[in-house]
Amino acid sequence: MRPHRGPVILVFGILGLVLCQLFGIAAWSMGNQDLQEMARGRMDPSGKDMTTAGRICGMIATGILIFQVVVLVVMAIAMLLMRA
Repeated sequence: MRPHRGPVILVFGILGLVLCQLFGIAAWSMGNQDLQEMARGRMDPSGKDMTTAGRICGMIATGILIFQVVVLVVMAIAMLLMRA
Protein backbone atom coordinates (compact mmCIF):
# COMPACT_ATOMS: atom_id res chain seq x y z
CA MET A 1 0.00 0.00 0.00
CA ARG A 2 1.34 3.41 -0.94
CA PRO A 3 1.68 6.13 1.72
CA HIS A 4 -0.80 9.00 1.58
CA ARG A 5 0.15 12.58 0.60
CA GLY A 6 -2.31 14.28 2.95
CA PRO A 7 0.12 16.84 4.42
CA VAL A 8 1.39 17.88 0.97
CA ILE A 9 -2.13 18.26 -0.39
CA LEU A 10 -3.22 20.25 2.65
CA VAL A 11 -0.21 22.57 2.39
CA PHE A 12 -0.85 23.08 -1.33
CA GLY A 13 -4.51 23.86 -0.60
CA ILE A 14 -3.60 26.44 2.04
CA LEU A 15 -0.93 27.98 -0.20
CA GLY A 16 -3.58 28.20 -2.91
CA LEU A 17 -5.78 30.23 -0.59
CA VAL A 18 -3.14 32.62 0.75
CA LEU A 19 -0.30 32.79 -1.78
CA CYS A 20 -0.98 31.62 -5.32
CA GLN A 21 -4.17 30.02 -6.57
CA LEU A 22 -2.22 27.71 -8.90
CA PHE A 23 -1.33 25.64 -5.84
CA GLY A 24 -5.07 25.14 -5.42
CA ILE A 25 -5.34 23.47 -8.81
CA ALA A 26 -2.56 21.06 -7.82
CA ALA A 27 -4.19 20.34 -4.45
CA TRP A 28 -7.55 19.63 -6.05
CA SER A 29 -6.04 17.32 -8.67
CA MET A 30 -3.77 15.47 -6.25
CA GLY A 31 -6.59 15.17 -3.73
CA ASN A 32 -8.91 13.61 -6.30
CA GLN A 33 -6.27 11.09 -7.33
CA ASP A 34 -5.38 10.13 -3.77
CA LEU A 35 -8.99 9.77 -2.64
CA GLN A 36 -9.66 7.46 -5.60
CA GLU A 37 -6.60 5.38 -4.69
CA MET A 38 -7.75 5.21 -1.07
CA ALA A 39 -11.21 4.07 -2.16
CA ARG A 40 -9.62 1.32 -4.26
CA GLY A 41 -7.51 0.18 -1.32
CA ARG A 42 -4.19 1.04 -2.97
CA MET A 43 -3.25 3.91 -0.64
CA ASP A 44 -3.07 4.30 3.13
CA PRO A 45 -6.52 5.62 4.17
CA SER A 46 -5.26 7.21 7.41
CA GLY A 47 -4.73 10.54 5.59
CA LYS A 48 -8.24 10.74 4.17
CA ASP A 49 -9.35 13.67 6.34
CA MET A 50 -6.23 15.71 5.62
CA THR A 51 -6.48 14.93 1.90
CA THR A 52 -10.15 15.92 1.84
CA ALA A 53 -9.43 19.21 3.64
CA GLY A 54 -6.62 20.05 1.21
CA ARG A 55 -8.83 19.16 -1.74
CA ILE A 56 -11.59 21.46 -0.49
CA CYS A 57 -9.09 24.31 0.03
CA GLY A 58 -7.88 23.65 -3.51
CA MET A 59 -11.43 23.84 -4.85
CA ILE A 60 -11.99 27.17 -3.13
CA ALA A 61 -8.66 28.54 -4.37
CA THR A 62 -9.50 27.43 -7.92
CA GLY A 63 -12.90 29.11 -7.67
CA ILE A 64 -11.20 32.34 -6.58
CA LEU A 65 -8.81 32.07 -9.54
CA ILE A 66 -11.67 31.58 -11.99
CA PHE A 67 -13.53 34.54 -10.47
CA GLN A 68 -10.44 36.74 -10.81
CA VAL A 69 -9.95 35.75 -14.45
CA VAL A 70 -13.60 36.49 -15.25
CA VAL A 71 -13.38 39.91 -13.55
CA LEU A 72 -10.20 40.76 -15.46
CA VAL A 73 -11.76 39.75 -18.79
CA VAL A 74 -14.91 41.78 -18.08
CA MET A 75 -12.79 44.79 -17.09
CA ALA A 76 -10.66 44.48 -20.23
CA ILE A 77 -13.77 44.32 -22.43
CA ALA A 78 -15.26 47.31 -20.61
CA MET A 79 -12.05 49.30 -21.13
CA LEU A 80 -12.05 48.46 -24.84
CA LEU A 81 -15.70 49.45 -25.19
CA MET A 82 -15.09 52.75 -23.38
CA ARG A 83 -12.34 53.66 -25.86
CA ALA A 84 -14.57 53.02 -28.86
